[in-house]
Amino acid sequence: MTKKTLSVGDRIEARCTKCRKILNHTLVAMVEERPARVKCNTCGGEHNYKDPATAAQAKTSAPAKKRVSKTKKDSSNKAERQHWESIQSDMDQSTAINYAMDRHFNVGALISHPVFGLGLVEEAPGTDKIRVLFQDGKKLLRCAQSSHNRR
Repeated sequence: MTKKTLSVGDRIEARCTKCRKILNHTLVAMVEERPARVKCNTCGGEHNYKDPATAAQAKTSAPAKKRVSKTKKDSSNKAERQHWESIQSDMDQSTAINYAMDRHFNVGALISHPVFGLGLVEEAPGTDKIRVLFQDGKKLLRCAQSSHNRR
């Protein structure tokens, strides 16, 4: 059986980066004898050629990676919740500062966030970020220039 030589303008199956499906494409450019760029016949988007066989392999191996990271995340969330429970009784909600991106916060400050609720500033890893422990876990928030990490 003879394999047809591809050329620009031929129809080819590829994974569309916009549609996120394996669809028919028109070959736009080639590098040597390999497809390089294609145009999706469904959405009209032009992108680099994505081999449908490679896309299928990546799809089957992805769930295993997610399970590992989810387990790791669950254990860190559990530790964060336990830490939250141990320090929550010492918090005086009336002293909490309302969170705003244009304010600065010191390490150890108690803040009130409109979505996450009451939180404790644990560190300031950057000059415009703070890491805050909330009941649901740690969150990295933006803020104005903050003091350096004092912990």
